Amino acid sequence: MIYAKNRIFQLTRVNSTPDLLRRFKADIFQALAHPTRIAIIELLGGGELSAGELIGKLGMEQANVSQHLTVLRSNRLVVNRKVGNQVFYSVRDPIINKVLALMRRYFQKHLKESLELLDEMDNRSVEPEK
Repeated sequence: MIYAKNRIFQLTRVNSTPDLLRRFKADIFQALAHPTRIAIIELLGGGELSAGELIGKLGMEQANVSQHLTVLRSNRLVVNRKVGNQVFYSVRDPIINKVLALMRRYFQKHLKESLELLDEMDNRSVEPEK
């Protein structure tokens, strides 16, 4: 948490450098660099969920989900609120779901290109030699 606060302080200074902004972006992508954390963000894109609901939807152990939520919270990608014994999580800013949607489109576009290239290579390999 202290690291995140220091990083935010550095980025909000008037003379912040492009390198600091790149570091911030890298930190966010690093926080998203696990399929479970991406799944959590995608699930929370539909609205607030309790920790128990997340555990059920992910089909994972509570301790494992808790570790991933800690990473997302420390990077300020999700926020939580406590009601009695339950903890509810939500996406801090819905723009992160738009980022993931753009990444999905990027993947689909390049997957299509890769599949076309593989098909082309397969077609070349079956052509008779001249």
